[in-house]
Amino acid sequence: MFALVDCNNFYASCERVFNPNLQGKPIAILSNNDGCVISMSDEAKKLQLPFGAPIFKWNQFCKEKNITVLSSNYPLYGDMSARVMNILEDFSPDVEVYSIDESFLKLEGFENYNLTDYAIKIRSRILKWTGIPTCVGIAPTKALSKVANKIARSNLKQSKGICIIDSEENRIKALKWTKIGNVWGIGRRLKKRLQAKGVQTAYDFTQLSSDWVLQNFSIVEWRLQKDLQGISKIPLEEVSSKKMIATTRSFEYTYSDIDNVKERISTFAASCAEKLRAQKSSCHMLIIQLSSDRHKKDLQQHRESKTVVFSYPTDSTLTISSAAVEAVKTIFRAGVKYKRAGVIVTGLVPNNNFQLNLFTHENPKHKPLMSAIDGLNKKYKADKIKLGNQDLKRTWKMRQERLSPKFTTNINEILVVKRHPEIVSGSHKNK
Repeated sequence: MFALVDCNNFYASCERVFNPNLQGKPIAILSNNDGCVISMSDEAKKLQLPFGAPIFKWNQFCKEKNITVLSSNYPLYGDMSARVMNILEDFSPDVEVYSIDESFLKLEGFENYNLTDYAIKIRSRILKWTGIPTCVGIAPTKALSKVANKIARSNLKQSKGICIIDSEENRIKALKWTKIGNVWGIGRRLKKRLQAKGVQTAYDFTQLSSDWVLQNFSIVEWRLQKDLQGISKIPLEEVSSKKMIATTRSFEYTYSDIDNVKERISTFAASCAEKLRAQKSSCHMLIIQLSSDRHKKDLQQHRESKTVVFSYPTDSTLTISSAAVEAVKTIFRAGVKYKRAGVIVTGLVPNNNFQLNLFTHENPKHKPLMSAIDGLNKKYKADKIKLGNQDLKRTWKMRQERLSPKFTTNINEILVVKRHPEIVSGSHKNK
């Protein structure tokens, strides 16, 4: 059996943990630079605030409907996610963190367990220890556990956040309830192709010939169909190193000067290098991206990328940043107002297993230097040690005018609880 544990309206729930006044009220969370709505509470959904709504167009609507609009607080969300995932490891040795707010658990050897009680225990502990509400779907396969979770989430009052598919009757009933577009792994294009074949529900999909599915689609769709039929073909995935690492951001303001662009590129490259070292990898290739503001059609538009191939694999911030800055200088155009830039490192190999180059190699001083920098940044403060061409006072410089405090990741913003004066005076009287 597999369990899918999904946090309900995760970003909004994180905000509510530290601001109980938001309980039961509509909340909308914005993307980077306070751009578009990327998450919202159930209360905001009922008011028909659309996902992806640009806030500058919907700001008045939010004010009229008393929707609390907040900037994305990713340090807080990331920390709360880690706390939830750590709790789940107590319930199963096999956990696949699927996203920031959901994980698969493999329940092997749980034949004699009461799965309903086990699901209740999972939900209760997460809620008690973190304040985050969850839903739990349990089924014989991963795809079916996804279906079960959606059913649990669709009617919280009736389901109490739990749905278990433990019989053939329940499986068929669940699949007939699930529209084909809501099936895990079915995108828009695949949905249209299946609907043209007369497939309207997940159950319809399972009734197609498996040979036809394999011939007309791919092994991925075939495995999905088998999973929905109750035959486990999608295994629990182990955490593996990324095949590429990207740091792309929009600027707070547009930049038309090369110095600001170079500083941003250097900072993004440093971030990629840190992530490389964290997963003990090196890169063979570097891609630089630079683009103007596509929304401002009246301004000169320019979008270009540059690829750099290293003669040896590297994880050095010095090497990667220097190459990135030199690359961006070749694609920068004077007079263009740039809004977004990105650095991508790819062609990744393990640090302990790659082909050496007889003629060129990394400066041997870089390894201990990078190790020392990472150690200092980890011990004292992130980004405490920077390159000379980086701005010491900023990293992303994003617009976050509605940002809540980083309650769990910044000691200066930790939640402070004050006793009411009347309670304090009353306690003195009782003494």
